[in-house]
Amino acid sequence: MTTPAEPHRNTLSDMELRVLALEKLLIDKGYVEARALDLLIDTYEHRVGPRNGAKVVARAWVDADYRARLAADATAAIAEFGYTGRQGEHMVALFNEPGVHHLVVCTLCSCYPWPVLGLPPAWYKSAPYRSRAVIDPRGVLADFGLELPAQTELRVFDSTAELRYLVIPTRPAGTDDWSPEQLAELITRDSMIGTGLPLFPDSAPGAALPPPSPAPAP
Repeated sequence: MTTPAEPHRNTLSDMELRVLALEKLLIDKGYVEARALDLLIDTYEHRVGPRNGAKVVARAWVDADYRARLAADATAAIAEFGYTGRQGEHMVALFNEPGVHHLVVCTLCSCYPWPVLGLPPAWYKSAPYRSRAVIDPRGVLADFGLELPAQTELRVFDSTAELRYLVIPTRPAGTDDWSPEQLAELITRDSMIGTGLPLFPDSAPGAALPPPSPAPAP
């Protein structure tokens, strides 16, 4: 606990403090508006990002007709949620299944499906990932803590400026009675890139139990 004799410890990192200082400077000088920044942050935190992709995957898990549409034309099926625009104009869904696992990389730069996954993580843009994902994909997955069975076929897909991919991971067992909202809590960003798997049913916050059955009529 901080005592009166101790200096106040700021919990923000040096980088976070610099970002805040730069933000204040730009606002004070009139280069940007605070409301515009708030809108941008809200967009990427709540409207754009992995939670969008998770909704798509969850829908594919529970709706066979939607899954078929997603397989036939992922761009159009994803657009049903309103997820369109830059970096998501041409999408392909890659369906994991028992014995088959997909991994996505962009060997040339950092092409990434922004509308469904948000901004790419730093490691996705790094040279080691971009090169090793093709040369040694199992080694890359091991670095992420994912060890696939030897008999599992590992397919690597290279994103381009014209085409981007969304991995549809295999639905975890024990979730037959779960709603799409609960299922979405199991779906991680890495599972939609292929460097991870969905969470186990008992490890997702807010998704530990299926919805209660409706009470009997009086």
